[in-house]
Amino acid sequence: MLILASGSVSRRALLAAAGVEFRADSPGVDEEAAKAALSDLDGRALADALAELKAVKLSLRHPEAIVLGCDSTVETADGRLLDKAGSRAEAADQLRGLRGTTHRLSSAIVAAQGGVPIWRHVDVARLTMRGFSDAFLETYLDAEWPAIGGCVGGYRIEGPGAQLFARIEGSQFTIMGVPLLPLLGWLRDRGVMTS
Repeated sequence: MLILASGSVSRRALLAAAGVEFRADSPGVDEEAAKAALSDLDGRALADALAELKAVKLSLRHPEAIVLGCDSTVETADGRLLDKAGSRAEAADQLRGLRGTTHRLSSAIVAAQGGVPIWRHVDVARLTMRGFSDAFLETYLDAEWPAIGGCVGGYRIEGPGAQLFARIEGSQFTIMGVPLLPLLGWLRDRGVMTS
């Protein structure tokens, strides 16, 4: 049995669309407390640590299952980590701060079984936002808020958020929250999926 330790609609949709059979369950992790305890980590290491925490915690409740924990972080050019925007105004401020710059998005996935991590992968994408106008930003937020409130960085690359960017280096799956191709390869190697 494969369990996704996430309530993320986009992660569930991504796995389902790829033909992965799984069920989803909440890991019950206090992410804010965990982030505070791990505040010395960079974006890549933080995504990995949070993904492991989710996978391990839920796998203790389902020791026979393979549990997948995921997390993503957005790190600005000057090394600041962004969080999910709590309001439309905060989303606008974040997007103005990213405008015309390149940021890093790290997506991590950790598989755990019986409370022990058994596989992990972290992928990093570099995204360059174009110098969009304030008028475009307001139109974008009219269309996308509050849906992007649950998205680190304030965008959904699979939707109108694609218009924010001038250049992207990395996998769209990674940007959507799951390093999908490495995961599929590992699941085939484990015999969870047909190779």
